[in-house]
Amino acid sequence: MISSGSKLAEDIRYGLAHWEGLTRFLGDGRLELDTKPVENATRPLCLTRKNALFAGHEVGAENWALLSSVVATCKLNDVSPVAYLAETLDAIINGHPQSQIEELMPWRFRKTSSPNP
Repeated sequence: MISSGSKLAEDIRYGLAHWEGLTRFLGDGRLELDTKPVENATRPLCLTRKNALFAGHEVGAENWALLSSVVATCKLNDVSPVAYLAETLDAIINGHPQSQIEELMPWRFRKTSSPNP
């Protein structure tokens, strides 16, 4: 029997509360258990965090957060954010099927785009 106030009980509750993320990590080898690489990639964006306060609206701030996340994901995958966004938006405009959205993810970008010299 474990005391509900013990450190072990606290650790078990923490694990259960984060179970979905843990099982996702175990099922997808591309995911990192440590968030440091993501934190380091987004750290330069913190300099513009004050700018997001002036987005004018909650939707504007959400759009800024989404775009900064896409840019950081591109950088983590050694992909040019401008090239990625241009080609991805072009593919969407040209009718890329939503059921095949995985093909448009930044970590798959270099596999489908032409190499740059």
